[in-house]
Amino acid sequence: MTKTILVTGATGFTGPTVCATLLAKGFRVAAALRTGKQAPPGTEPRMIGEIGPDTDWTSALQGIDAVVHLAARAHIMDASDPASLYDRINRDGTLRLAAQAGERRFVFISTVKVNGEVTATDRPYTALDPPNPQDPYGRSKLDAEIGLRAMPGLKLTILRPPLIHGPHAKGNLERMRQLLKRRIPIPLGGVKNMRSLIGLANLSDAIGFCLTHDSTIGHTYLLRDDENISVPDLFRRMGQALGAPALLVPVPVGMLRLVGNLTGRQATIHRLTGSLIVDDAPLRALGWKPPVSLDEGLKGIGGF
Repeated sequence: MTKTILVTGATGFTGPTVCATLLAKGFRVAAALRTGKQAPPGTEPRMIGEIGPDTDWTSALQGIDAVVHLAARAHIMDASDPASLYDRINRDGTLRLAAQAGERRFVFISTVKVNGEVTATDRPYTALDPPNPQDPYGRSKLDAEIGLRAMPGLKLTILRPPLIHGPHAKGNLERMRQLLKRRIPIPLGGVKNMRSLIGLANLSDAIGFCLTHDSTIGHTYLLRDDENISVPDLFRRMGQALGAPALLVPVPVGMLRLVGNLTGRQATIHRLTGSLIVDDAPLRALGWKPPVSLDEGLKGIGGF
């Protein structure tokens, strides 16, 4: 029997690709939507309004076999209490949905930020490491994970992706894209770090894999593309994909961090110069591997 999957966050950055991938794998897909949003092609719209601790999921869950919960608040600007807003959507909204989902299959898209923000270049994060979130977003996701694991009967799989790249990527990837397109010199040529990334196509494929492999139930997985990459090399390869070669300048990392401290951009400089790699061996041991290479995935960043 063909299973029907409810996808939350279906109109966000990750949602359309996840929906398309699940449809291609033979699932029926229902898209949970806020008012005024249009369902991705081939999906059935299920209107749910805003996600929070009081959302009524009853009608949206009718005929649903499994839930893929992508929806989350990742960026909050100019809020006096951002932690409470993250908690309302990412923690309380998630637990409300899971409580009403009952004993259904439930794939929760968390974040590597539950683990922390930095690793050594040879010591990747694993799902067994003690959590160490450093910001309200990461803490809200950790709290959601803890609450989900405590729910009896829920057939839960947790995925913690690192930075996701693909068409319409925002944040640092969009800023990197703009630097390349404008041919602005980039003072990161002296950085020697390693970062794990996950392409949107690979993340979507991993979600489909988990839905078809019951052995993933009850487990948490970190996942990544087929290779790790330094930030300078990321600029170079993004530049190749965009047809805009990177103009890298070798500025000492210590000087970059000093400038970050003086300008209040410590967190940005830290991400650009530090390492963050993950161990995806447990999921690969079950037979999953990313179907799209890092270079192929990076081509999509310029695709809008």
